[in-house]
Amino acid sequence: MYMLDIYTLGEEVLREKTKRVTEFDSALTMLIDAMFETMEEADGIGLAAPQVGVLKRFFVVDTRKANEKIAFINPEIIEMSHEVGSYEEGCLSIPGMYYDIVRPLSVTVQAQDVKGKSFTLKAEGLLARVIQHEYDHLQGTLFIDRMEEIEREKLVKAYNRKHKRRV
Repeated sequence: MYMLDIYTLGEEVLREKTKRVTEFDSALTMLIDAMFETMEEADGIGLAAPQVGVLKRFFVVDTRKANEKIAFINPEIIEMSHEVGSYEEGCLSIPGMYYDIVRPLSVTVQAQDVKGKSFTLKAEGLLARVIQHEYDHLQGTLFIDRMEEIEREKLVKAYNRKHKRRV
């Protein structure tokens, strides 16, 4: 397989909204396979298409638990629990930066698999969190957008210092 480049904070593709996948072909399957490999090599548990420069509505998840290696194509979150929890999140597009983010503890998502077959999945715990995090990427939203402004500014400054970037 081949490794893909992961786009990082500051690159416009991460802030753009995605378009529905309409072709379920071998190119899509190959891209999804490459995304799983890239994600695993980067020691991540989720990766969305915009993070590899593709403005299409899909992401991959592998929480390293049985039956939790899944590609979600054209996903829609159709239900979220009222109960929320805080958990430290990071992002392959903002390497080395982590923050506690509050999210619903469970979600129900409808999506398609690589062959275009629809499925519905109720997820809780880590899987629910990763689905929400990756789903945000499809809207051009990063986990830092869920932080209070002053905390977000501190994190971005620290990231830029760490990566010697000027804004």
